[in-house]
Amino acid sequence: MHLNLKSSSISSIFLLSYSIMLFPTTMMFILFNKNIILEWSIFQMSSCSMTFMFIFDPISLSFSNVVCLISGCVMLFSSSYMSHDPFLKRFVWLVMLFVLSMNMLVFIPSLPALLLGWDGLGIVSFALVIYYQNMKSLGAGMVTVLANRIGDVMILISIGLLVLQGHWSIISMWDYYLTAWTAFTITLAAMTKSAQIPFSSWLPAAMAAPTPVSALVHSSTLVTAGIFLIIRFFPFLNTISGFKSCLLFISVLTLLMAGIGANYENDLKKIIALSTLSQLGVMMMSLGLGMPYLALFHLYTHALFKALLFLCAGMFIHNSSNTQDIRHMGLLFMQSPLTTTCMNIANLSLCGAPFLSGFYSKDLILELSLSNSTNFLMVLLIFLATGMTAAYSFRLSFCSLWGLIKGSSFHEKQEMDPYVNWATTTLSLAAIVAGFSLQNIFIDFNPLPFVLPFFLKMLTMFVILSGLFMAFMTWDTNYDNEIMNKIKFFFSTMWFLTPISTQPLTKFSMILGTNIMKSIDMGWLEILGGQGSSLIVSDMSTKNQKIQIKSFNFFIALILFLTLTFYMSFFTF
Repeated sequence: MHLNLKSSSISSIFLLSYSIMLFPTTMMFILFNKNIILEWSIFQMSSCSMTFMFIFDPISLSFSNVVCLISGCVMLFSSSYMSHDPFLKRFVWLVMLFVLSMNMLVFIPSLPALLLGWDGLGIVSFALVIYYQNMKSLGAGMVTVLANRIGDVMILISIGLLVLQGHWSIISMWDYYLTAWTAFTITLAAMTKSAQIPFSSWLPAAMAAPTPVSALVHSSTLVTAGIFLIIRFFPFLNTISGFKSCLLFISVLTLLMAGIGANYENDLKKIIALSTLSQLGVMMMSLGLGMPYLALFHLYTHALFKALLFLCAGMFIHNSSNTQDIRHMGLLFMQSPLTTTCMNIANLSLCGAPFLSGFYSKDLILELSLSNSTNFLMVLLIFLATGMTAAYSFRLSFCSLWGLIKGSSFHEKQEMDPYVNWATTTLSLAAIVAGFSLQNIFIDFNPLPFVLPFFLKMLTMFVILSGLFMAFMTWDTNYDNEIMNKIKFFFSTMWFLTPISTQPLTKFSMILGTNIMKSIDMGWLEILGGQGSSLIVSDMSTKNQKIQIKSFNFFIALILFLTLTFYMSFFTF
């Protein structure tokens, strides 16, 4: 019997098989704490040797495992979601290139070779964001690729600075007089890739990509590349004074901005995108508190439930006549019980509900911020943003899952698709089990034992519940109030970051270009340039000609006068 499998199904089988086969190896490396580095010396010039390195350690193997598990589930989902797409093969190749780039980034600890994966992510993400070929997608793709180019340039500058070390290996950095500049360029590169303030505007814009791509980009690839880079460089960056406090400040600002923005957003995919941004802030905050392995642990748990959240959202959009606005959805739990259950698991995990995977990592990071000698204002903002997470998750569920039906009543949803059901069920299981199992496996991430009093221990739970209560109390469906609309515009455009990073820059350059053209090209250059010179020369030659004609006539007249005078004087004698 011949099975006619789609290209997406074949790639899904391949990715899931790879993940399952890699799992025992990963376990072995974690339990025995093994590290293997393979180095190939390409050429040596002066004291600087160009090498190609591979590293196999618990971090890289576990990261690759999570990436391929999620990618496999996403490709399984794509078999149904993208089934009517005429260019399915092209889409599959692009996604596979994306996964390959992320794996290269993970396994290569040498900066010049790391560029292969780093730049690969940037280029392929641009191709995927502009997949639906229209002007909106192109605009979003350009914002994405230009923001990421800043990070690429910073990596190139750090490669140039590291020539002074004589090698580019991430794992054996040492002190030299440009250490601070190297740390600055690497941190800035990570901030652009992980969309921290002021580079945040590209993340919601990247939602123009197909939903399976959003699920992949926002869970385990692209946005986590910056976090991964800082985790790899952390022993070196930790030696720089002021690095952790700056990172903590930026991450808390990002966390707060994304949390407030998501409460004012109505696009289903953009709400989930802003929740990704807020969780990236949590990971960066963990790094700012000096806990790289804890950030990695949260990265894994977040990747699993965020991919699930996107797949469920994609299914709701697909079944709601392609409507993304949550104000047009309602009563979905009666029509899609399985997808709704999976979405609730993901949402509760995102909020940090006890005994789901998000709880184990997020709760520990928040407790650590309480036990650490951190600024009180920072802790206040962190917990405020945590309350916001619960508020927007509740708002999303209330609007789309449990609210009154607002769509067309004849549009009945069916959950008869095995591809989607298997993908969501697998990720749901991972979102429930992953936190507990990873906590028992990853012994390194546990910080030094610290004891908190009972009221601080319960503070996280209290903040989450108060966030839910506040969302319920301040529920507002009135969109006519002018002042509220202005406030909503401020928060939903990420504190004006979205318009600032696009239109004003373009407008300024265009106005400048027009003024330069009018004053210089059509003004001064006309006077001093070719035409101006021609006019001056022709004017001067005309004047010269007139002078010459006048002087010639005068000269002739003078000669005649002298001749006449001579003859007159001659005849008088």
